[in-house]
Amino acid sequence: MSSTKKLFERRRQRNRTRLRKVSNGSLRLSVHRTLQQIYVQVIDDAAGKTLASASSLEKDLRGSLKSGGNKDAAAAVGKLIAERALKAGVKEVAFDRGGYKFHGRVKALAEAAREGGLSF
Repeated sequence: MSSTKKLFERRRQRNRTRLRKVSNGSLRLSVHRTLQQIYVQVIDDAAGKTLASASSLEKDLRGSLKSGGNKDAAAAVGKLIAERALKAGVKEVAFDRGGYKFHGRVKALAEAAREGGLSF
């Protein structure tokens, strides 16, 4: 019987493999969440570099947020990553939700990033 961690890794790998096939080498908006925080990066897989990143741990956001692990924090991080990606010249990305469901905090982050100007 597989553990929860192994099942999560399988889901994440399955999602990422499909993303590579469909995205045709475009940039990837990768999300990682923990119980207390949420992190996001814009990654160029071809060059192996991170172009922009944001998290709920940043000083700008920590003062204004009650908690780093709720939907409000995810929306704030989504707006921040959209702003930083546009500043770096990135307008279109492929959304990599990892092994997480597109629900709750992940969905709030994605919607805020779309409102901020990113398209995926």
